[in-house]
Amino acid sequence: MVNDQKHDSHPDIIKRLKRAQGHLGSVLKMIEGGRPCLELAQQLHAVEKAIQQAKRVLVQDHIEHCLDDSIGPLEPDQKRRVDEFKAIARYL
Repeated sequence: MVNDQKHDSHPDIIKRLKRAQGHLGSVLKMIEGGRPCLELAQQLHAVEKAIQQAKRVLVQDHIEHCLDDSIGPLEPDQKRRVDEFKAIARYL
């Protein structure tokens, strides 16, 4: 199934993933070049953080926009609960 959803956050996510891709390429070259393990670990940490941030932005964007579209109009108390969910999900 093809999903043509495009969100405002996608350019930022692409930028983060390209950064991770660049770091990963550096790690491969560093390993091939026999660089010290500490330097490798630092670069791998950068890859991991870039991917984590991309995932966080994607999930937050989905919660903020797609959730509202899916559930439709809500009563004030229900909306408050959904807003609380959105707020707490930022801490994941």
